[in-house]
Amino acid sequence: MKPPQTPDITDLIGKLQYRLALAGGWIDQPFASKLNPDPPGSMVVVAVEPQFRWMDRAGICGSTRQIALELWGGALPDRDPDQLVRELYRAENDGQAEPSGSQDMIGLIYPGVSRLDYDFRCHEGLFPAHIESCNDPAVAAWLSRVLHILPVAPRPDGYNPLETKNLDPAWIGRLGRSGRDCYDAIVARDIDRLGASMNECMKCWEAILPGTVRHRTLRVDLIELLRFYQSRYPGAMYSGCGGGYLFVASEHPVPGAFTVQVRTRPC
Repeated sequence: MKPPQTPDITDLIGKLQYRLALAGGWIDQPFASKLNPDPPGSMVVVAVEPQFRWMDRAGICGSTRQIALELWGGALPDRDPDQLVRELYRAENDGQAEPSGSQDMIGLIYPGVSRLDYDFRCHEGLFPAHIESCNDPAVAAWLSRVLHILPVAPRPDGYNPLETKNLDPAWIGRLGRSGRDCYDAIVARDIDRLGASMNECMKCWEAILPGTVRHRTLRVDLIELLRFYQSRYPGAMYSGCGGGYLFVASEHPVPGAFTVQVRTRPC
């Protein structure tokens, strides 16, 4: 008689990858990309293995992933990935006044590390003009080792990061360049450039959308926590607006942090 099989965590949470967003986030929103004086503006998404259940409301696009699981089950259909991105975008955003950016969907569908280049003149900024992906196992192993993740707190009820928009084109241009710098740093396996791009992205968020880090509903001083880690490591940034997780770039261990495995193959 065969012993019972030990259940895998993916039996509970599904086999679809999760998505991490690194530098350049928010450039995927047309309200930002249409004011970019230096298009295209870029952001970086990273596919990671489903090794555990991430927090809800934490910038990991768990709600989009749940919609994908409901649409397609445990594996992606064998179809053109751009077609799947648009299908998932429609399913998530139908009737939404403030639609999610397409980086959420792309990050759940494309494996590896991807640079998404947004230009408002292409698809009205809803989808990238170009996607550059890296599935080099050596790059994936390096990023899996140097990206340390600290749980902070989920977004609170009543939180809205878009209440104040300071859409200065100069800052938006810097935001888009931070994504390009981030991707180049990862491919080159350069920890200092990676950290600098993350720090630059957070400066841009604070200037353009101050509610991403300061808001009356937040119970954690996100700026104080961010500055602590930025002063001790090459760089740090939040997984999304309102906290979620703190990503720290470091060649050395970060107390209390965990690491994840970058996925380089389609699900």
